[in-house]
Amino acid sequence: MMKLKFKIQQYQTDAVENVVKVFNGQPNQGLREYVVDKGKVYIKKNGKLTEDTQTSYDENTGYKNSDIILTREELLRNIHQIQTESNIRLSNDVVDKLGACQLDVEMETGTGKTYVYIKSMFELNKLYGWTKFIVVVPSVAIREGVKKSFDITVDHFMELYGKKARYFIYNSNNLNQIDTFSQSGDISVMIINTQAFNTSLKEGAKNAAARIIYSVRDEFGSRRPIDVISANHPIIILDEPQKMGGAATQTALARFNPLFTLNYSATHKETHNPVYVLDALDAYNQKLVKKIEIVGFELKHLKGTDSYMYLEDIVLSKTEAPKARLEIEVKHANNIKREVKNLGVGDDLFYVSNELEQYRGYTISDIHIDTMDSSHSTVSFSNGKMMYIKDVYGDISADHKARIQIRETVKAHFRKEASLFKRGIKTLSLFFLDEVANYRKYNEDGQQMLGRYGEIFEQEYKAELNNNQNMFDADYMSYLGSISTHETHAGYFSIDKKGRSVNSDIKRGSDQSDDISAYDLILKNKERLLSFDEPVRFIFSHSALREGWDNPNVFQICSLRQSNSVSQKRQEVGRGLRLCVDQYGVRMDAEILPDEVHSVNKLTVIASEGYASFVADLQKDIKADLYDRPTKADIDFFIGKILFSNEGKKYTVSKEDAQEIVFQLRMNGYITKGGEVTDTFREDLKNNNLKQLPDELEPLTDAVYKRVQSIFDSKALDDMIGNGSKPQTPPNTLNDNFSKKEFQELWKRINHKYAYKVQFDSNELIEKAVEAINRELEVTLLTYVITKGVQKDELKKDDVVSGEMLQKKASQTDRLTTDVVSRVKYDLIGKIASGTTLTRKTVATILTKIRPVKFDMFKVNPEEFITKVTRLILEQKATMIVEHISYNQVDGEYDSSIFTQEKHTSMDKAFKAQKSILDYVFTDGIAEKSNERKFVESLDISDEVAVYAKLPKGFHIPTPVGNYSPDWAIAFEKDKVKHIYFIAETKGSMSSMELREIEKNKIACAEKLFEQLSYSGVKYGKIDSYDTLMSLVK
Repeated sequence: MMKLKFKIQQYQTDAVENVVKVFNGQPNQGLREYVVDKGKVYIKKNGKLTEDTQTSYDENTGYKNSDIILTREELLRNIHQIQTESNIRLSNDVVDKLGACQLDVEMETGTGKTYVYIKSMFELNKLYGWTKFIVVVPSVAIREGVKKSFDITVDHFMELYGKKARYFIYNSNNLNQIDTFSQSGDISVMIINTQAFNTSLKEGAKNAAARIIYSVRDEFGSRRPIDVISANHPIIILDEPQKMGGAATQTALARFNPLFTLNYSATHKETHNPVYVLDALDAYNQKLVKKIEIVGFELKHLKGTDSYMYLEDIVLSKTEAPKARLEIEVKHANNIKREVKNLGVGDDLFYVSNELEQYRGYTISDIHIDTMDSSHSTVSFSNGKMMYIKDVYGDISADHKARIQIRETVKAHFRKEASLFKRGIKTLSLFFLDEVANYRKYNEDGQQMLGRYGEIFEQEYKAELNNNQNMFDADYMSYLGSISTHETHAGYFSIDKKGRSVNSDIKRGSDQSDDISAYDLILKNKERLLSFDEPVRFIFSHSALREGWDNPNVFQICSLRQSNSVSQKRQEVGRGLRLCVDQYGVRMDAEILPDEVHSVNKLTVIASEGYASFVADLQKDIKADLYDRPTKADIDFFIGKILFSNEGKKYTVSKEDAQEIVFQLRMNGYITKGGEVTDTFREDLKNNNLKQLPDELEPLTDAVYKRVQSIFDSKALDDMIGNGSKPQTPPNTLNDNFSKKEFQELWKRINHKYAYKVQFDSNELIEKAVEAINRELEVTLLTYVITKGVQKDELKKDDVVSGEMLQKKASQTDRLTTDVVSRVKYDLIGKIASGTTLTRKTVATILTKIRPVKFDMFKVNPEEFITKVTRLILEQKATMIVEHISYNQVDGEYDSSIFTQEKHTSMDKAFKAQKSILDYVFTDGIAEKSNERKFVESLDISDEVAVYAKLPKGFHIPTPVGNYSPDWAIAFEKDKVKHIYFIAETKGSMSSMELREIEKNKIACAEKLFEQLSYSGVKYGKIDSYDTLMSLVK
């Protein structure tokens, strides 16, 4: 059985740490004992029941969370500190309706918020000794999903913390679990959905389960379950609080007597004390979720005609003019059928349809490919009518609309699966239905039969399979051949007492089902569906069960429903946002595929309406939920902000710095005069080509650009959601140049895989690290600021809206001077050793050699001391690694298919080449003539060049700071140059200052490898133009 793999990711660690740091200064008081009220216990004596009073203290010992001893002011100070560092608007006060504070963690769907709050429990336990947690969820679907997350992360957290959490789902029929919860000294978690306690305060409300928790139960020793739970003073975690904001729920939650509350959600309707924000735009920019593309259908009715036409696609070819794939009606001897035809300019639909009168006058006059935005490509007819891709003309029944949607889903599925199969990634498509009978029905004998959509699916699947017979490579074709059409689709529905699939029941006012058995099946098969051994690739499910679907390998979502509210669209899309995993359960994220995350992780949504209206609704919903974002980068945008330099130093931006930063951004063409972000910035960001800032701003480069990315930019939303209806580009296959002996010779020399090893003297590292720490280590004294505010003399409406009613008067900063700030015990050496992957002995030596005044900084601010010392050691280590790295060849080489794996959707960046091993070369950059484009044009006509290849991202060299992919492999004509085989890196600028630190180290490692390879005649060089290249080889 495949198991999903979990790893530590920085953004999740930040979310955990921001919660934990709120309680900085809280001592770890260990387990707090108390006497559990065990209720009345009766024993039989001489046939009579009498109360037993002989219970020992031990049996009644429970453990509860110890109180928070920080004052409200101290909590607010910690919260402000975190908000300032994370660029979150400061809270006015501590929100404490449910416990000492209510902290908000905002994380986009699919980024692992359940993982984050489970890890937070372990951290809170480690630092402060708290053990009792209650996770409250709004629905059965989420509850079952949370339990599944606990199940699959047990080993991972055992490895990290050396302990397991005890977790259970609260069940009113099994109240004794609550006693176990109270008496356990381990991390104990109760998962409960609001229906179990959400009742009006009038005793005897209708909800039976909710009645039980508040009433004295005989079977529970005459106690009220709520009293036993609340005695533990639990920490409450609300998962999706915006779905349970009702007054009744809030009142009920207070009865649990929470120590404090944590809210985790993608969208907070109500803000409390936010400590971490990762919204939809951040998640997309940081490549933590899939990119979305939409295939929509415009239904257009033509007046005075009943002609049916559906423009399925425009097919581009290398040799012929573009063709339109049109579905039209065709007359046969005794019936009329709808058929798909490939037609070109000059074809007359009247004749193609065997002279159906409705198509008279429809001759194709033009097929126009829009090079700027290929989704705007059109087909025009001689009668003036015009169609865009996916336009549907004429009358269309619901049945036929579903057919078109199913066909498009199957097409998208094959397109994606063909390229993912080689990478060992299983592709799944998910259909949502309103009516189960559309997919599955039963005959009189109760035998299961296919419903209408099931039949349509099988027809369309077979047709598409036949269309693609010779399109794909042999391995993939044999995989397809091994799966029967009937077995490749399955339904996940609620089951009735007779064992039949039925529509899922939903309660009044809700669109979610509470059917545990259906969710059970979905979750139980989650890992199985990810394996190639399981033939199911197409899944049909009831829309009320959608919350249960969170399978990372869903690549197509098709909603076969008539109407969808805006929020339902967002929820359905959310089901496919997680990054996918391969056969080993490894997630295909930026670490594994640095440059290909979004070409591999693309979610296609097949909508039941036009593209424009679907996207507008989706964007409106996303935009409404984005965290408040600034709209322009002006001087105010930087003044007073805290930025962290690459060394982890904290830096507060002064007015002069802010002016200089804005000036530099303008000089680089990254912002307009008004402070809006430009296309140049987006393009350089995408290609990892952002320019380094000069002089003293240099260490802040990354932090400044990260801040610029936080500006709200409507283009970024457009970038996030693409149009899936684009002309199909011809496959870019390997041509004869690939088999030329010059290229084969070069390929033979570089087609190896390598592993690196680094040997250095730890004494040298110790010396360098000690020197760096003595020179650079500074930690901030914990400080707090007091600002006095007075109401302005006169108020304008803007002031009220912007909350500027108080004028800030003087602010004074007091330093906290105490001999010891924290009572938490730290494993200082262990923490630094694991952060730097050095031995404890090396770290201990470094710490004993640094100046005492530097070591004393540990007492002042232990957290920051650990972080900064770790970072300083790592930097010294990185420079030494580059000096001492060496490479060994390991088994394995690259398959030539890596050259054709990257799929391009538009031809506008394609350069038709003569000497390349592929017919087309796709270059970076949107400029008319980007550096790469100029380079390849010169290369292609050069007499000296025999053959060349743009190296794909899949071809890479491992380095300690990440994988590195060079840009070009060039083979020259033998007698014309002194270096025949050349590997080139084309970066926009040559000065190593302007390259980023990490890029510099990667290139330095690559230089080391090619130096070792120089005996084989391969030369490596950094070049910025064709001329530089020639000066190196001539």
